[in-house]
Amino acid sequence: MAEQETNRADVRVTDARTLRALAHPARIEIVEHLSVTGSTVTATECAGLVGLSPSATSYHLRELAKYGLVEQAPSQGDGRERRWRSTGNGLWIASDTNQPEAVAAERALIDVYLTRDQQRVHQWLDRQHQEPEEWREASAMMGQQLLVTAEEMTRLSAQVRELLEPYRVRERQEDPPAGARKVVVQYTAFPMD
Repeated sequence: MAEQETNRADVRVTDARTLRALAHPARIEIVEHLSVTGSTVTATECAGLVGLSPSATSYHLRELAKYGLVEQAPSQGDGRERRWRSTGNGLWIASDTNQPEAVAAERALIDVYLTRDQQRVHQWLDRQHQEPEEWREASAMMGQQLLVTAEEMTRLSAQVRELLEPYRVRERQEDPPAGARKVVVQYTAFPMD
């Protein structure tokens, strides 16, 4: 059962060392799983999620804890197992733009996310024809060019975030509607020129 802590804020990641520590596919998966689900895991449980050995996963958990991205959770049993949880509901990546090292570390981290997201799209494209028609029809990939001010884009992004909030895994995982599946929604908005 997930330990729900909806009052936790997002973890703000700004410094180069933390950005570099996070820029590893397994670490991103660990932090994302813990923050999305609100659950606690052991290194062994987490190893299956990231496809590494329990000892390698334990190392990554300790490194993430060193930078305040995860923390030890109370034991659910006799105290012998070490459980881990997220320190927040999500991550907010915002490097210090006055420090070139932080900007470079942020770019490296974003590259890992983009590579992962591109792999997810390719995996969907590879299997979409084996999916039920209702899921093929429900899926979408779109790109639109808009003409907006910075204030309008800020408002649009906030509206998208608000629109998605009721469907977050954390809020729905205990009693999901029949037929619900975990899906990924990727949203980017940035000036073209």
